[in-house]
Amino acid sequence: MDDVPGSMGTSAGFALRLGQTIFSSASLLFMSFGVQFYSYTSFCFLVTIMGLVIPWSFTLALLDGYSVLVKRPIRQKGILLIIVIGDWVLSMLTLGAASSAASVVDILLTSGESVCSPKVCSRYLLSTIFAFLSWFLSMASSLFNLWLLPSL
Repeated sequence: MDDVPGSMGTSAGFALRLGQTIFSSASLLFMSFGVQFYSYTSFCFLVTIMGLVIPWSFTLALLDGYSVLVKRPIRQKGILLIIVIGDWVLSMLTLGAASSAASVVDILLTSGESVCSPKVCSRYLLSTIFAFLSWFLSMASSLFNLWLLPSL
């Protein structure tokens, strides 16, 4: 079986997981800079989901890095199934959190400076952009792993 680029145990998979970790951490950091994020439920949801995605992606990045280092990709159906299910659940939660945060950011930006200062709103916007980038990489890696799953 040829390796599917981006699946578990490949260098592209390691890059995807590392990107997820970096973008999720950046999203969490930019959201944390705004001291009023807890006033909005969708921002709290985004912070919670990014707090779940960071350890998941980092752990799988370590697993990918080890697999690449020893040149032995993970090809056990049960483990890959758990990874695919976890990726899909976190991908959908990330998409939901990023979408809800984007709608709140849009409302805050159109309402003017009385509700949100431009500096704080731009941090919220950057956090949302990084959350969408994290979702894109997470969905890509879960699709690659799902593509590999039936061949095992």
